[in-house]
This record gives sequence, structure tokens and C-alpha cells, in this order.
Amino acid sequence: MATATHSERVREYLSANSISPLFLCGDSLHVLRDFPAESVDCCMTSPPYWGQRSYNAEGIGLEDDYRRYVASLAAVFSEVHRVLKETGSFWLNIGDTYENKRLVGIPWRVAFELTDNQGWVLRNDVIWNKVKGGPDNSTDKLRNTHEYVFHFVKAARGYYYDADAIRSNPQKSRVVNGAVVSATGVRGVRYSRQIELSTALNEKQKKAALEALNGMLQQIQEKALADFRMIIRGQQRTTHSDSERVSGRARELQEKGFYFLKYHPKGSKPRDVWDILPEDTQKRRTHFAPYPEDLCKIPILATCPENGVVLDPFCGTGTTTLVAFHLGRRSVGIDLSADYIKMAAQRCRFLI
Repeated sequence: MATATHSERVREYLSANSISPLFLCGDSLHVLRDFPAESVDCCMTSPPYWGQRSYNAEGIGLEDDYRRYVASLAAVFSEVHRVLKETGSFWLNIGDTYENKRLVGIPWRVAFELTDNQGWVLRNDVIWNKVKGGPDNSTDKLRNTHEYVFHFVKAARGYYYDADAIRSNPQKSRVVNGAVVSATGVRGVRYSRQIELSTALNEKQKKAALEALNGMLQQIQEKALADFRMIIRGQQRTTHSDSERVSGRARELQEKGFYFLKYHPKGSKPRDVWDILPEDTQKRRTHFAPYPEDLCKIPILATCPENGVVLDPFCGTGTTTLVAFHLGRRSVGIDLSADYIKMAAQRCRFLI
């Protein structure tokens, strides 16, 4: 019986409903060409570093010039662009390196290549703070303990994004002596006094501000908000800019005399700095990349729907696919190394 081609295996997998990962061994550029267009919902990957590690198979990362490395990655990511749905997202974790004591700037060289020449839209540049770093014996520079995670989409609007799936659990409001108090202690008394004593608001504006404040407190009581801040003209400074030309809040402050900052009842969104320990602290001894499971959770939860498919074109030992499986998503992992593919399958407890 003839072995199924990559194209046949991919099409069969995409038409099924199993969340068991599909692993494909081969050069990611060539394997991706067998994928149907707009067939995956999310791509999360960490390609080999340039010139820093000796991986199990020859391939990207061993180029003699960083420009060829950037070009090699760009060719793969052009195929990712083709196979990603219009609603999809592409998350890229990529590290930097030094050459002749010069920091090359690999992450941003790749990012600019994708935005300038392939049409990707960059939505976030996340700093992955690895908290700790490897030994560094240099005496003329700081230790390097961060990497970038870039979030790209195909169009600036209309892509899938579930912000509620990644919010932190909010603190709860409470009632103290009959008064509603927000999670961080806001009860409205201080704001009421500031409004009443204001010389920057006229009587009409004061009345409107007090009514709006009571409305905010009512929303706190009804759990429609977790918290709020009130900015009153002459009492607090604007949070972004005093220029009415560039800030809508500045215009609101000028016209009404106040505005509110509202905190979502389901909690706050994650920051764009993630404090995550690298993989070598998580008992994985068969692969040299620091790419950890926790790095994949926010991207997959936020940008892959529950019935969606996650792609990792440099899957290594299967971290992305393992997290996708734990989160109930289907996934496809590609790697040039047959040994890594076997390790990935074993981690996910599936036979290939």
C-alpha cells in the first residue's frame, strides 16, 4: 500500500474532527506548499536561532550570512501567509544574536521584511522576559534575558481575537457601611467632593458629572464594571495627552469637564511583557531551544477558535502542538528532524 503524501494527510486531517496533532517530517517550505490556501486558523512558532545552536537536522539557522537567514524565514512565512485564513493570526517567537560583537537585530529585520514586503500587519511586539538567563562572562555589555514574540495578522481588522479568554480574574467590589466600594477602594466620596468644590466646572457640568459618577457606582454594584477612574478637569491630569487634536479624552475633558477610565468586569488583558521561565527549567532534556509551553497559551487562547487548527512549521519536540491539544485545538507540526517528530509524538502520546 502506497504511503500517503503530505497533501493527502493534511487534507484528510483538516476534514476530520480529532484534536490529535498531525506531525509531518520534512522541509517546512516544501511541506507547506502541500497545504490548501486559507486552511489554518493560527500559526505559533519559534524557528531555529541563526548561528547559535546545532540542531538535530540541517536546515534554517546554519546560513553563513544573516541576510540569507532572514530570506529563508521569509520564504517560509510567505507560505504561512497563504495557508492562514483571513481571520487568522501568526505569532513568531524569535531570538537575536551577536556577530563580531555587534547585536544583529534579527527579530526586527524579520519583522520589517514581513510587514514591508509580504503585507503582514504587526499588532503587538511582546517582550518575553525569561526572568533568568544563561551564563554571560562578557565584561562590556548587559546580560540578555529577553526575546520577542510578534503577533501578525493578514488584515488590520476582522481577524479572530477572544480577549475575554485571556483576561485575569478581576477582584470583586463590595459594600461597606452601605456604600458601594470598587475592588481597589473607589467609593465615589473623593470624586464627589472634587466635583462639588471644583472651580473649573460650571454648575451644569457639575450636575452632569455627579450623575455620571452615580451611574458608574451603580454599574460597580451590578458587576457590570470591575473598577473605574474618574478624570476631572483641574483635579487629575489627562492620561495620554492634553492636546485635543490627538486625544479624544482631552476633547471630552474640555467639552464635558470629566471622563472615565473603565475596567472590564472580566478582568484585565495581559501586558505585552510576559514573565515566563524558559523550557530548560521544565525538565525537557532532549532539545536545546528554551521555547516553553506557557509562551503558547495566550496566543492560542486569544486567536484560535475552539474548533480551529494551529500550525507550527518548526515544531521541534512539539511544544505548540502539545499546548494546542491541552486547550482542545487541532494542530499540525512540521519539522525537518525525524527524531524530533518522534519525540513530539511521544510528548503528545500519539503514535505516528
